[in-house]
Amino acid sequence: MNGATAVANILKMEGVDLIGCIPMNSLLEAVAIAGIRPILFRQERVGVHAADGFSRVTNGRRIGVFTMQAQAGTENSFAGVAQAYDESVPILVLPGAAARHRTGVRPTFSPTRSYAEVTKWADQINMVERVPEMMRRAFNHLRTGRPGPVMLELPADVAEEELKDGAFDYVPVKPRRTAGDPQDVKEAARALLAANRPVIHAGQGVLYAEASQELRELAELLQAPVMTTLPGKSAFPENHP
Repeated sequence: MNGATAVANILKMEGVDLIGCIPMNSLLEAVAIAGIRPILFRQERVGVHAADGFSRVTNGRRIGVFTMQAQAGTENSFAGVAQAYDESVPILVLPGAAARHRTGVRPTFSPTRSYAEVTKWADQINMVERVPEMMRRAFNHLRTGRPGPVMLELPADVAEEELKDGAFDYVPVKPRRTAGDPQDVKEAARALLAANRPVIHAGQGVLYAEASQELRELAELLQAPVMTTLPGKSAFPENHP
């Protein structure tokens, strides 16, 4: 298999069955063959927003993925990825990119360098043998720690290179969740119970943790009014007394 096929097969193993796209990208045919449905958008930012929304409504259990053409397509996606970064939404961005020998040659656009400040992690698959390793790193970032967009650049020549038989070794990434220190949690609980006029300002972390019921129980115990951030809306019922 070539690099693009290896990426597509890993996406399938990770449970991806839909991928937003703007032609042309070497991944499109490979993902279709792997059984992943490409969904065509007319503008890159809109496609990234759709991937963003997909991740949000599934509370990050399913990851929105978007791929686009090199150069202008990757440039046009920047604002959507920046918004996902600002609002801590896990999406996987797989831009097409120039062949490795064009890296750093003006005016070749470098996704890895340009997206470094608006992604949780951005890197390039610089060798076809590293496809499984780099895809594993990408999904590890998507499924652990604070959510955020991840970008992995696939150069055109790497996408076409053949991966040697037996070199494809991939195990899907298991989600890992962190928890607060028990002593810190006890201190926070004491502070809440001692407060004269507690107010709860809840964010979308409640949604990703699927802890809306726990939030409701806490608010009722404290008799504390609740407000939410804009991304956190629906974490608490708007009609609660």
